[in-house]
Amino acid sequence: MDPGSTQLQQAQLAAILGPDPAPFETLISHLMSSSNDQRSQAESIFNLCKQTDPNSLVLKLAHLLQLSPHVEARAMSAILLRKQLTRDDSYVWPRLTASTQSSLKSIFLTCVQREEAKTIIKKLCDTISELASGILPENGWPELLPFMFQCVSSDSAKLQESAFLIFAQLSQYIGETLIPHIKHLHGVFLQCLTTSSSSDVRIAALSAVINFIQCLSSSADRDRFQDLLPAMMTTLTEALNSGQEATAQEALELLIELAGTEPRFLRRQLVEVVGSMLQIAEAESLEEGTRHLAIEFVITLAEARERAPGMMRKLPQFISRLFAILMKMLLDIEDDPAWHSAETEDEDAGESSNYSVGQECLDRLAIALGGNTIVPVASEQLPAYLAAPEWQKHHAALIALAQIAEGCSKVMIKNLEQVVNMVLGSFQDPHPRVRWAAINAIGQLSTDLGPDLQVQYHQRVLPALAAAMDDFQNPRVQAHAASAVLNFSENCTPDILTPYLDGVVSKLLVLLQNGKQMVQEGALTALASVADSSQEHFQKYYDAVMPYLKAILVNANDKSNRMLRAKAMECISLVGMAVGKDKFRDDAKQVMEVLMSLQGSQMETDDPTTSYMLQAWARLCKCLGQDFLPYMSVVMPPLLQSAQLKPDVIITSADSENEIDESDDESMETITLGDKRIGIKTSVLEEKATACNMLCCYADELKEGFFPWIDQVAPTLVPLLKFYFHEEVRKAAVSAMPELLRSAKLAVEKGIAQGRNDTYIKQLSDYIVPALVEALHKISGRLLDESQVRSIVDEIKQVITASSSRKRERAERAKAEDFDAEEGELLKEENEQEEEVFDQIGEILGTLIKTFKASFLPFFDELSSYLMPMWGKDKTAEERRIAICIFDDVAEQCRETALKYYDTYLPFLLEACNDENSDVRQAAVYGLGVCAEYGGSAFKPLVLEALSRLNAVIGHPNKLQPDNVMAYDNAVSALGKICQFHRDSIDSAQVVPVWLSCLPIKGDLIEAKVVHDQLCSMVERSDMELLGPNNQYLPKIVSVFAEELVRFVRSLRNDYGSKPDVALHFVLCAGKDLATEQTASRMINLLRQLQQTLPPSTLASTWSSLQPQQQLALQSILSS
Repeated sequence: MDPGSTQLQQAQLAAILGPDPAPFETLISHLMSSSNDQRSQAESIFNLCKQTDPNSLVLKLAHLLQLSPHVEARAMSAILLRKQLTRDDSYVWPRLTASTQSSLKSIFLTCVQREEAKTIIKKLCDTISELASGILPENGWPELLPFMFQCVSSDSAKLQESAFLIFAQLSQYIGETLIPHIKHLHGVFLQCLTTSSSSDVRIAALSAVINFIQCLSSSADRDRFQDLLPAMMTTLTEALNSGQEATAQEALELLIELAGTEPRFLRRQLVEVVGSMLQIAEAESLEEGTRHLAIEFVITLAEARERAPGMMRKLPQFISRLFAILMKMLLDIEDDPAWHSAETEDEDAGESSNYSVGQECLDRLAIALGGNTIVPVASEQLPAYLAAPEWQKHHAALIALAQIAEGCSKVMIKNLEQVVNMVLGSFQDPHPRVRWAAINAIGQLSTDLGPDLQVQYHQRVLPALAAAMDDFQNPRVQAHAASAVLNFSENCTPDILTPYLDGVVSKLLVLLQNGKQMVQEGALTALASVADSSQEHFQKYYDAVMPYLKAILVNANDKSNRMLRAKAMECISLVGMAVGKDKFRDDAKQVMEVLMSLQGSQMETDDPTTSYMLQAWARLCKCLGQDFLPYMSVVMPPLLQSAQLKPDVIITSADSENEIDESDDESMETITLGDKRIGIKTSVLEEKATACNMLCCYADELKEGFFPWIDQVAPTLVPLLKFYFHEEVRKAAVSAMPELLRSAKLAVEKGIAQGRNDTYIKQLSDYIVPALVEALHKISGRLLDESQVRSIVDEIKQVITASSSRKRERAERAKAEDFDAEEGELLKEENEQEEEVFDQIGEILGTLIKTFKASFLPFFDELSSYLMPMWGKDKTAEERRIAICIFDDVAEQCRETALKYYDTYLPFLLEACNDENSDVRQAAVYGLGVCAEYGGSAFKPLVLEALSRLNAVIGHPNKLQPDNVMAYDNAVSALGKICQFHRDSIDSAQVVPVWLSCLPIKGDLIEAKVVHDQLCSMVERSDMELLGPNNQYLPKIVSVFAEELVRFVRSLRNDYGSKPDVALHFVLCAGKDLATEQTASRMINLLRQLQQTLPPSTLASTWSSLQPQQQLALQSILSS
């Protein structure tokens, strides 16, 4: 930047931050501008102000908040201040002077008292809460809590509400800081909930109470608030009685949150609370929104099974009452002419929001409570609905059956005859919407109660669906019958389906020629499913069906027919796969040409053709095999483009009212994480997942023929092994990895690899395997079943066998008379590569053991004969280390089920403690610690031998050298575990002080956490051997604490700058679950207890034994 523009910029900043308020107010108004350019320019200037003079900037904002007559400017100031005081990249508080900090806190409290605009008060309370959550835990705002208690006790409803809004947020952010005030808070909450005449105050108090209850970890503390529950419910009922339904809905939303997170809090008064909610749900005079929230409360309680299992099942009278309410909601449906005309896809025509809520809640209730609870209630209530004269009641009963089927499947399968009779009886109902509902129920039951339904009732269901396809007066019923055929055939074997194919296929061909697009689409999907289920049995119908399908593919060109054409592609490709290459070959060429011309055309982004075409190409490839290769140059470019799509993600503040909320795009899903709202466009992710699956399919099908594409596909898919936005993408990437390696290997072997050789395969596997192992840590449990684990284990056996064979070959080469130094270097490189193979084996086996634990042991037994030789002294140190680590994992993850291996492996482990290689020693002493912890009586006979081996490692003259320190730290940790779990087998008065003398350990941070936590536990229970006679070892203990805390604070200084005490308390109180922080917190608490409980003389002598630097650091930490 030239000097002139720099001077101009400085002058501009000086004016904005100067005494005249006008330039700053203009800047803030530009930040709210609807013009992107003006807003963007203002943001740059604002950020520059923040970098150069944060003190002036925040004070300017604070004065604007306090003094501006314009509501918009005050609101914007509060929002901007909150952003600057949020502990993320924008956080300026540590950069402010003490004077600015003090002024800011004072202005905030003044504004709370003076501000009258409700919207500003809310934003102001948000800002105060944000700041307080960062500084209150370290006593950085001692005036705040007294001020809030003062507000609550005042006569001003506005001040009371403000205080409760802040209490509510602080309970969420830093609830533990408020717990010391629990008694005072209880009284304040009770008084305001019972006596305040302001509904706003009561709602704010209710929010604060509920948030506070959620932050209480002790059930005894939560129980102290039980007596508030009637007052909390009264807030709701009074709002309803006085017609304030908006307030009532706020109260219900808060109570729903409580039901989801702390359902046990409601247990003692469950009957009263649920009774009240059902009363609200039944009150037809109330708004639908209010009644729906009351139902949501009861459903949420039913779903809170993990926290309160079975609680709602103990109230059968309420379940029956709720079911009746939901059934009544299903009656809120009109016979809309649009439904009968079937011009649009809209199956919901005539359905109300009551109907939708009833439908959804029946499904959730059944899944939450299960068939044993719900089926008896349904059996009691549904017959009356089916027997009633009104069509709406018949319809409701059938919809209810379909909705509860998933949650009640096991019980409904036992009563299948009754269920099927109930549904099939309505196929002849005079009202078409009832017939549609009966078909809908059969479709749903085919999925949820299959294959039992298909096996036992195919002879009744399929003819009924075929007959329903003749309902030409009601095309929507016809289309739905075709869809139900799809559901039924998906869970069907060819032998069940084949006898009905003549009738079903001929009916579907008639529907294909129907004038209604919805009917044609339904018929196409059903034909595709029937072909897929009947496989070669479909050949009989091929000649009749294919001309119709090709005609639709060629002629359905306009925009309104896009889905019809897409479904025709799907159907053709599935029929082709079913009948096989020979039957399909003649038509395949013509179909391919149509697809290629479509591929080359410009399609709109919402055109379903793209996604359907990706899948159709892949099926055609499966059908045609190597004959598909000529088409790959057309297929691959758009497929790679889809696989490389970036996730369409929008991140905003959780409380902003922006485009994510306003988006009417159904494919946009939003999730809230902390104070961020994340919107993800699912249609993009689905297209990406489909493309990745297709790539895997091509590699699998074409084998060496896929080779030309590997260099583009591998860099696309390997990074997707860790694509956390979408599980299907990850699964496809994992599945593709072995296919890519196999394709490369076959191409090299068959000489069609464009001049590439084994080196290329090695490079490819070096790229793929480490990424795959890393991904396996994250997703193995979800992806691998027993047969897949079996295939991995078999592969590992082959890898170890092949490796042994290569080693023998190399050993023979070394004996050759021409063997020289250069050959020796090459041999050494090959041996190092071989060790990498074993390293990966160790990683994979470790992951499998951690994931499957004891259920992996049968596979471990099979592998033992392959792994045992790796312990031999003739093996490399790396092989020995890996073998020990595998046993360590077995002992740690399988615990008592691993005891049977101790006799075999522990002698090797003890011997390896004295191995010349430090990595082997580390693995061995770590294993001794694991066996000491979990071995119980199986380890007892070896305790003294283990002590001897550990002492040798701990007493090693170079124990603290970088190469040896990890082995030393793990030996100290193992010694501590022997002290903890086998004290009765050792001379503890001698061994415990030896262990203490080794502390603190500094190399292995994981073991340091274990050891220092153990030390804290021993001090907490006043372990006599640790403290020694007359507390003689206390100075050493305090010295360990001091050294650890000094080191911890030093690391914080590196992270947080020059205020380690501020940083320490910020970290310790921010609720983070980092091991070193938890341990440091325990140490500080113990030191404070010692300060209070030890005689002054003992304390003085202990203190004097510390180094001056440690004394200063402890004084600083303990006094802050």
